[in-house]
Amino acid sequence: MVTGHVFIAATMDGFIARKDGNLDWLMEYNTGDEDHGYDAFMASVDGLIMGRGTFEKVLTFGEWPYQGPVIVMSGRLTEKDIPENLKNKVRISDQTPNALMEILDKEGWSRAYVDGGKIIQSFLRAGLISDIILTRIPVLIGDGLTLFGTLDADIKLDHIETTSFPSGLIGSKYKVLNKK
Repeated sequence: MVTGHVFIAATMDGFIARKDGNLDWLMEYNTGDEDHGYDAFMASVDGLIMGRGTFEKVLTFGEWPYQGPVIVMSGRLTEKDIPENLKNKVRISDQTPNALMEILDKEGWSRAYVDGGKIIQSFLRAGLISDIILTRIPVLIGDGLTLFGTLDADIKLDHIETTSFPSGLIGSKYKVLNKK
């Protein structure tokens, strides 16, 4: 079965975006001057699964930042909502996390990057996340969208490693212990 993997940044107070989805607090740390392991992570996955909100935010960046296939999980969007220049790179799915992972398994995927707060939460609840790389950004924004929402039960994590970067970012990797 395909395994799900998370690589995400959050503020020190636990937010992944402002309430309106703005990532201005993150952009000043995204200078490319420091390797936080993102390129190696991206090279390790077969593609990316993201939510509608994340997709719509990434579209505002201008240049499409992903080389591999991207699946946008949405009950609202259709293939018609994909910009013409991304038709061969992005597809829409209204499947459940389990059903989508079964489809990707049949397509030959082995590792999927799961991104976007609500999508990460749904994959965690379904037991489909193997590990999480969480980079803490040294800023407090006071309010915003949280990475982890309410859960039906505790999800136990095993700390694998933590790396401190000169910029003040701290990246920690955790293995999810109670997954399917």
